[in-house]
Amino acid sequence: MPYPALVNSYCVTSKLDSAKIDPRLRTDDSTPTMPRYACPLRRYQRNMASPLPRQHRMNRVDIRNEPSPISGSGIAKRFRSFLPVVVDIETGGLNASTDAVLQLAVVIVRMDEDNRIFPAGTYSTHVEPFEGANIDPKSLELNRIDPDHPLRMAKPEEEALQHVFRPIRREIRETGCTRAILVGHNSWFDLCFLNAAVARTGIRRNPFHPFTSFDTATLGGLAFGQTVLARAVKASGASWDGREAHSAIYDAEKTAELFCTIVNRWDQLNGFPEYTALA
Repeated sequence: MPYPALVNSYCVTSKLDSAKIDPRLRTDDSTPTMPRYACPLRRYQRNMASPLPRQHRMNRVDIRNEPSPISGSGIAKRFRSFLPVVVDIETGGLNASTDAVLQLAVVIVRMDEDNRIFPAGTYSTHVEPFEGANIDPKSLELNRIDPDHPLRMAKPEEEALQHVFRPIRREIRETGCTRAILVGHNSWFDLCFLNAAVARTGIRRNPFHPFTSFDTATLGGLAFGQTVLARAVKASGASWDGREAHSAIYDAEKTAELFCTIVNRWDQLNGFPEYTALA
């Protein structure tokens, strides 16, 4: 996001449209059938006179719908052998070199038998600020996060990155893609913070292309005349809940919905383009 967005929700369950989710992507536990934010802490909150504020809720899980193994996919042909992965990073400021990464969410995008892309599953984690990281108090005031809250259950930066990189690498292999391409709203912001975190941690196998990305602010302006995420989502016909905004999970999933809608409408009007590698 182009502003210091910080997490305001810690309970992670599925909100993707069940009609659009491949049954193979659902886990064996009860997560997909539970209502959003249904977790032990939430049930405890309902019995309290003064429940914890939204920004202090605990993560129940940090995988929404783990994709199951697949064998090949037309998505590699659609995007020049790149796998689109939607990313939203919530930070402690605007400077990727000095400001903390506080939450990271990614949405895996897949293609069905009709060559329509859809959000397949979400991975997220809270992130511990790196040593010496700057956190702007105005950012915390805006999004009401307490980085030191014990229920945040944040991971060190390298562990957090590997947590979301592992399923992305697996998806790249199983779809026949060569690498991931970041999809984001004002994607330069998320890509800069992602690259900075990779450089700090010394991770050598970054699955993302280092400078190419798909920007839904640009695509939203082209398709719907709207560059603000909330307005573009509404213009696309999808719902938007301002109370859930500025959470990496919610913003990533809404960005994924917007991206899929734009691509699917384009392909419906213009046909399915297939990438052929140059000799």
